[in-house]
Amino acid sequence: MSTAATVRKRLFDLQDVSYKEFQCKLIPGISTDKVIGVRTPALRALAKELVKNEHIQDFLDTLPHDYYDEYNLHGFILSLQKDYNRVIHLLDRFLPYVDNWATCDLLSPAVFKKQKNHAALLLDIQRWMSSDEPFIIRFGIEMLMSHFLDEDFKEEYLAWVAAIDHPHYYVRMMVAWYFATALAKQYTSTLPYIERKQLQDWTHNKTIQKAIESFRITPEQKCYLRTLKV
Repeated sequence: MSTAATVRKRLFDLQDVSYKEFQCKLIPGISTDKVIGVRTPALRALAKELVKNEHIQDFLDTLPHDYYDEYNLHGFILSLQKDYNRVIHLLDRFLPYVDNWATCDLLSPAVFKKQKNHAALLLDIQRWMSSDEPFIIRFGIEMLMSHFLDEDFKEEYLAWVAAIDHPHYYVRMMVAWYFATALAKQYTSTLPYIERKQLQDWTHNKTIQKAIESFRITPEQKCYLRTLKV
């Protein structure tokens, strides 16, 4: 039995049918017969086990996968890799197959947290955000939000995201999520983008909505943001 077939059997052994039904409701566009129904903690545990398997590359090379859960497991294994260049290589092979928000958003490579990788990561983020594929763009924005809104923040990064003009719902949602998080972390730098209404109307209002829902935004800031809706 191939490594990929063994992994699939392991996933079906972990199947939770009631969770599958719940999961399918959250992921529009994914056929129910493409979902096994493995809970996230079980997937994470399996990924930690399999990342040590000397033959796991066989599974990572088997693209496209047949099941949603295989993609998620792939994402968790990828995120555990310790070499930056290897992670980028695996991501560039994997991302074109990502077709839903859940798989996209679980990708969180541990090596991206290391300061020594941030200069290279910024270049890769710009490359991903320049893609035509919505979930590659979304991933790029999410990495910028996750790693460059604190001590490594620069105001120019706001302009990068504001310049993204893609109609896909999950790209627009990520732009709004990014700016809402930026308001929470870098309020003074971010506010002018809202005051000058530099985002598309839908994204502008969604940003304000998400910011108002955040506990990191002060009551006074929320009150002012409400006056800026369009």
